Amino acid sequence: MPFPIVNVIVAVLAGVLLLRVGMKILGGFARPVPEAPDPGELRRVRLTYQCSICSTTVRMTMANDEVPEPPRHCQEDMDLITSPDDI
Repeated sequence: MPFPIVNVIVAVLAGVLLLRVGMKILGGFARPVPEAPDPGELRRVRLTYQCSICSTTVRMTMANDEVPEPPRHCQEDMDLITSPDDI
């Protein structure tokens, strides 16, 4: 009658495996938010600029500041067209 013992061992191992995986997943949610990067270090942004002269559109994805200075095109600063809610 070794089969019931094997079933119990397999069930216990499966339970331990599920418990460990569940604890790892929950532990991932408990990590603190990382600190802000040092000044001058690149940060993720999602800003869209448009040239007021020729209507060229540029999307900025990395910048050294939360709201960087606008890029220049046609010798003029480009206009920020991303809505303030998205910044």
